[in-house]
Amino acid sequence: MRVHLVDGTYELFRYHFSPGNRDPEQGAARGVVHSMLQLIDDGATHVGVATDQVVESFRNQFWPGYKTGEGVPPELMAQFPLLEQALASAGFCVWPMVEHEADDALGAAARKAASHPDVEQVLICTPDKDLAQCVTTDGRVVQYDRRRQMLIDHDGVVDKFGVLPESIPDYLALVGDTADGFPGLPGWGARSTATVLSHYVHLEDIPDAVGQWEVGIRGSARLATTLAENRELAMLFRKVATIADDAPTFDRLEELAWAGPKAEFPELMGSMGGEHLVERAEKLKARVGQA
Repeated sequence: MRVHLVDGTYELFRYHFSPGNRDPEQGAARGVVHSMLQLIDDGATHVGVATDQVVESFRNQFWPGYKTGEGVPPELMAQFPLLEQALASAGFCVWPMVEHEADDALGAAARKAASHPDVEQVLICTPDKDLAQCVTTDGRVVQYDRRRQMLIDHDGVVDKFGVLPESIPDYLALVGDTADGFPGLPGWGARSTATVLSHYVHLEDIPDAVGQWEVGIRGSARLATTLAENRELAMLFRKVATIADDAPTFDRLEELAWAGPKAEFPELMGSMGGEHLVERAEKLKARVGQA
């Protein structure tokens, strides 16, 4: 059995800003429902979708510059409750996050699903670099970029970032993450960070004195000084970048099994201009029932 865990926030943003979206009020939510039905059509059987019902999270307590809902188009923000209702009525397991973020739900669900003996593989469906930290050595948890149809396993993370999955929070702490609103440390770029962390793995294992470094890179003295002077800040950024895998998701694996739309789905889709999705969902339900 394979489990698909989908970043609903990413999907909603993607459809909203798509050049083909001519309905800014409901088009993105309708597009995500279509996308999830396509996932079933492609063979998925167990699906969970995480959303950011509130953009702010517990991380805003740690770093005042952390991302907020400021600047997000109001017509897009207004579609989160609609999306969650639509996905639930379509028969999908949905996790709207308030204190946590959708990323946390994906990480928590991946850990829980991967521990189940019936699960062969968990696919975290998002290109978000934060989730690379959840990819496992044994291949049971991987990332999947559905738009590019690209599977990113343990070796793929190393190829892309130059560090192990477990070093991703340390990596982001040093290079920063503009999308999430924290800057990293001055001078620490992707290449230098990857070189140092590929050897030391975690921040606390990097010596303060450059003379103790066992890796040689350009500007190492300046980088070592910057880290030594800002180590506490770097550790804070790592805390912010670390997935909280205790976010509330599912209790039983059976909750993720798609069994078709609920009774209220046709009426809701009718109000959203998605009548064509009703017939598609029913056909998929019939096919799943015959499998």
